[in-house]
Amino acid sequence: MSYCRQEGKDRIIFVTKEDHETPSSAELVADDPNDPYEEHGLILPNGDINWNCPCLGGMASGPCGEQFKSAFSCFHYSTEDIKGSDCIDQFRAMQECMQKYPDLYPQDEEEEEEAKPVEPVEETADTKVSAAKEQGTSS
Repeated sequence: MSYCRQEGKDRIIFVTKEDHETPSSAELVADDPNDPYEEHGLILPNGDINWNCPCLGGMASGPCGEQFKSAFSCFHYSTEDIKGSDCIDQFRAMQECMQKYPDLYPQDEEEEEEAKPVEPVEETADTKVSAAKEQGTSS
C-alpha cells in the first residue's frame, strides 16, 4: 500500500516491497548530444568548448574565468602553424589576473624559484680562501 505526501516543496513517496518487485515501466529519454550541461568531455560534439567540464577544475568560473575563457578559446580555435602563437595577449591577461589571486592560483614551486631574483652571496673569509685555492689548482 504505497502513498504519497507533500511537505513544502518536497514530495515524499512511500512504496511497498510489492511495488519494487514489479518491473519499472519508465521510459528512458536519450540524452541530447548538444546539451552543454551534460558531461561530454572538454569538446562538445559540435566542436564547441564545454565550459562545464570538470576537467577544467572550475577555471572558467573563478575570478579570472573570463580571461581563462578568452585564452583557452583563442588557443582552441587557433589556426596558426604554431598553435596558440596568436594568443599571447590573452594568456598574458590571464596570467596577470591570476597573479592578483595567489591563494586561488598558487604558482608551482619551480615557477616561483625562476621568478625570484638571485640573491647575492656575501663573501666570507672561507669563500675567499676556497676561491684562491681553486685558482691556484687550476693554473
